[in-house]
Amino acid sequence: MTVSTSPIETGDAAVVFDGVSKRFAASGQSAAFTALNDVSLTVGRGSITGVIGRSGAGKSTLIRLVNGLEKPTAGKVLVDGVDVGALDEAALRELRRSVGMIFQHFNLLSSRTVFGNVALPLEIAGMDRRAIDERVRPLLDLVGLADKHGRYPAELSGGQKQRIGIARALATEPKLLLSDEATSALDPETTQSVLELLKRINAELGLTVLLITHEMEVVKAVTSDVAVIDKGEIVERGHTFDVFTHPKHETTRALLSGLPGSKLPEAVARDIRPAAAAGDRVVVRLTFFGAAAERPLISRLIQSIGAEVNIIAGTIDEIGSKPYGSLVVAYGADPETSGKADRFFAENGLTVEVLGYVA
Repeated sequence: MTVSTSPIETGDAAVVFDGVSKRFAASGQSAAFTALNDVSLTVGRGSITGVIGRSGAGKSTLIRLVNGLEKPTAGKVLVDGVDVGALDEAALRELRRSVGMIFQHFNLLSSRTVFGNVALPLEIAGMDRRAIDERVRPLLDLVGLADKHGRYPAELSGGQKQRIGIARALATEPKLLLSDEATSALDPETTQSVLELLKRINAELGLTVLLITHEMEVVKAVTSDVAVIDKGEIVERGHTFDVFTHPKHETTRALLSGLPGSKLPEAVARDIRPAAAAGDRVVVRLTFFGAAAERPLISRLIQSIGAEVNIIAGTIDEIGSKPYGSLVVAYGADPETSGKADRFFAENGLTVEVLGYVA
């Protein structure tokens, strides 16, 4: 994906949204509304692409268009060059065999064992028992549940249930895996293990993954590309590292502000104001990456401006093996100090966002 808004390229694309809109008519007590508006987006073959947005932004509608659970009101959704909205039921069933899906709430059958849940789509497809066994057992090995093949969902943890869901989604040997908020019901440690599994599947099987989420941590941990959706429109898209380090849209910046080290402490957030008064300190968020992440920036900043600098929050992390850091600091808002700070930031290639002012 690129940040460009020019006509999309469909060359080596697994999924293409081409000017897609989806409008729902009024129903019962629900008013008519537009869930998606003129969305154009390309998901590269073999990539892990994330679509992130708040609740109600249109994420779930977007992903349901890919496997034909919804049809677009306008535009086209192409999967491997095939217009999903134009398929009849028989062709749609065939396409769905090449598109696996994992869900937030697992959607497992409580009356079936681990093996039986993974085998279900193969049984529906009419595969014989021996072929099913040969397909399912390697998948249970892949997701680390070979020793649990005879257990039932009620006996397993949330992370184990999601691994069953992933194995089941892979049973039909799909080319594309859709993930609908697959980690939002899991604790952080379990989420990390599931994301590591998705990365491994992507690397070993060459599987394209389209992942929707409201969690920036998930996007940071696993995706190569990301699109930000807000009120049914794609407001920003690009390589994950570029979007994280140079966010252009206010929605993206708001989502990034919730990451550890970026969120303001409650005491500061409560007192911050948009305009400076005499004697105030300016609060800024610094984003740095690459070589800058390894420099003693704060000590150099203090030397450059000749004034105290308060560290309010901060973190150093990686996005796709590239070092990335976010630091929230405060210093004097007077013109002389602020001017020196601005020159220092420019000389060191730091991205700066003024968050407000505090006494």
